[in-house]
Amino acid sequence: MQRLGRMVLASAVLALGVGIGAPASADLALYWQDKSSTEKEDYLKAPMPPGVQVIVAELEGPVFADAAGRTLYSWPLSNLRNGDTGDRQNSGISSCGSKVTRVTSGLMSPYPAGLLLPDLDTRKSCEQVWPPFAAPADAAPVGKWSVLTREDGTKQWAYDGYPLYTSILDQRPGDVFGGTKLKPANDGGVVRVPVGPITNAPPEVAVVEVTTGRMLVDHRGYSLYTWEGDEPGKSKCFGSCLDNWSPVTAPRAAQPRGDWTIIERSPGVVQWAYKNRPVYTSLRDPTTRSRRGSDNPGWRNLYTQRALTPPEGFTVQDARIGHVLAGPSGMSVYVYSCRDDAFDQLGCDDPDSTQAYRMAICGAGDAKRCTETFPYVIASPGAQTASALWSVIAIDPNTGHRVTGQADALNVWAYRGRPVYYFSDDRKPGDTNGDAWGEFNGRRNGYKAFWLRDDFRGNAE
Repeated sequence: MQRLGRMVLASAVLALGVGIGAPASADLALYWQDKSSTEKEDYLKAPMPPGVQVIVAELEGPVFADAAGRTLYSWPLSNLRNGDTGDRQNSGISSCGSKVTRVTSGLMSPYPAGLLLPDLDTRKSCEQVWPPFAAPADAAPVGKWSVLTREDGTKQWAYDGYPLYTSILDQRPGDVFGGTKLKPANDGGVVRVPVGPITNAPPEVAVVEVTTGRMLVDHRGYSLYTWEGDEPGKSKCFGSCLDNWSPVTAPRAAQPRGDWTIIERSPGVVQWAYKNRPVYTSLRDPTTRSRRGSDNPGWRNLYTQRALTPPEGFTVQDARIGHVLAGPSGMSVYVYSCRDDAFDQLGCDDPDSTQAYRMAICGAGDAKRCTETFPYVIASPGAQTASALWSVIAIDPNTGHRVTGQADALNVWAYRGRPVYYFSDDRKPGDTNGDAWGEFNGRRNGYKAFWLRDDFRGNAE
């Protein structure tokens, strides 16, 4: 039986781009809130089991958590290239068990099934990484909450028909490091999804997860905007303004709800307002979830909440691929993504998991070469940040693992508990030559630029 590491090494796809033009930095405030921000997403209250609470997380908004504040996740069944895995809704069965997976599943090409997975001596079972959210023996269903029986006879809570789990990556209340509401491409594997209550918004409105927060769109997916030229509770967008902007009108029977109110534009015509700010879509947006409207002076994309500003010294740069985050050196920042080809779809992108995949992609198995190709973003002594998404962690440069008290450890910046990197072949701010470095354009096992926006070219054109 061949070792998977050889297959990873043999199939690494190195997709490189070329930087264009002279980049310029963008305003952080376009994307993030400062540390004084108090904006939190409103949600609909609903019955919950005893011991369950709602925590409004910095990036993911309102999420359910257990009594200790640990975020609850589901693992919805999803398709991969050669099959599917995850939990089937309303099946009453959890697919996350106590047996340690030893071989590949063959669900994610190009690897066939039956290859030995790396670092089997330290590999955990699915339920060790994703502890089931236990229910008491006498638990009774409530609202969307139900109870299932695991193979060992213990009870587990389910929400909307999906079994619930916590993550060993979440250490503090409000951490949502185990999974995400961001929808990856299929090449990125079957991710766990934080579960939360329904947003308190009109039926015509939806919330979508983006890299920097919870952005509002209409029922078709087109971005919502507000205008600084309006007065509180009063729209001043008339005449030529309507050539570019369309008020989000409310039905006659609509009622105010939460942060949403209704204002009268003209006799018989009413418009939605969010926190007393009239709401619009852009007639010039070419795609859904666009941010192009915010390029117009005074107009801004609308969020229920945004994450806090990254650590001091980080900036946003114009790049060939759009707006990207840059580190204190001014160079583009990269994140590493990895999910192994096994039925339990365990992540391999955090520093406590196997580093075999990453070492193969960035250094052909050589730790020194890996660190030279994608060097860590080093944190200065005493560096701190107000954002719960960012932290400083100690990494052993020889293994890539998190360590404590090691003399030669590197203190590096981490995003959602995972180190961030530079790329050695980026020569100037705005270069993103390491974007899509790895398998399946960096989604399955590889590096992606910390990408904020793909519909802006600015000075990079």
